[in-house]
Amino acid sequence: MAVFPLTRLRRLRSTEKLRSLVRETALSIDHFIYPLFISEEITKPQEIGSMPDVYQWPLKYLEKEALRINSLGIPAVLLFGIPKRKDAVGSQAYAKTGIIQKAIQIIKSQVPELLVITDVCLCEYTDHGHCGIVDKNGSVQNDASLELLSQMALSHVAAGADMVAPSDMMDGRVGAIRKALDEKGFTTKPIMAYSAKYASGFYGPFREAAKSQPQFGDRRSYQMDPANSREALREVNLDIAEGADMIMVKPALAYLDIIRQVRDHTDLPLAAYNVSGEYSMIKAAAQKGWIDEKRVTLEILTGIKRAGADIIISYFAPQVAKWLRESL
Repeated sequence: MAVFPLTRLRRLRSTEKLRSLVRETALSIDHFIYPLFISEEITKPQEIGSMPDVYQWPLKYLEKEALRINSLGIPAVLLFGIPKRKDAVGSQAYAKTGIIQKAIQIIKSQVPELLVITDVCLCEYTDHGHCGIVDKNGSVQNDASLELLSQMALSHVAAGADMVAPSDMMDGRVGAIRKALDEKGFTTKPIMAYSAKYASGFYGPFREAAKSQPQFGDRRSYQMDPANSREALREVNLDIAEGADMIMVKPALAYLDIIRQVRDHTDLPLAAYNVSGEYSMIKAAAQKGWIDEKRVTLEILTGIKRAGADIIISYFAPQVAKWLRESL
């Protein structure tokens, strides 16, 4: 009986080297970004209860952590700040001596080759926990928030950030930030836009990590409905038209179809955020002994890459770096 080509290929896959030879999708640590939480409220690293092995970092420990990340071959970090003082307009978000502005300076002075990307959003800095400023009725004011978000992005770049990543989902914020950066001479600083950011239940552990839980209402009025896919492409088109250099889909795991649609829609670099809830579910199941953490993590991340993501933002990045080195 003749051996059909598909059968021969299956036989090729029976050994690891031959499996690697015909593998269509490969993970590389070169394409990972690691989120970091920097806090003014602590004096020692503090593990996040719902996110094992992920920490909030005080400034005095930041240099050591940056050196560790760089030594693992992770090319970039995404910074989130937790200030001591919050107010209605998130003034610490764009203060010259704010927590993230100080963190940028520490990292770039001690580990200059590590790319520093900063989250641009007011939710961690406002006393109400929303991503923009609100009126007396508690409604988020889109246009009034753009000026503050632009100031925030500008302060990050002035402190030495390599890239800014607006996650607030206010309409027009990419254009406003691009204009503010260009007017101050930062024409080469790129913007990675959270273009398709869904109002997701997968963000719960992050809100503990960043202390950014809304004090009233929710964020559905400015984040996307999980039921919508065509809307994602409209949001992507708007951000591209306003000057985005990279775009993002967030979350990743429940939105692989969106990643694929966006990938087919544009040739701009595409990032996907493997968010906190996705991380915590794997960690919890692994601690129970229900799954193989390494195998499941790499399978999920490979799926995100296979769906079309060029860049993966993930809390697993340090572990992935170690696992990939072990496989060499």
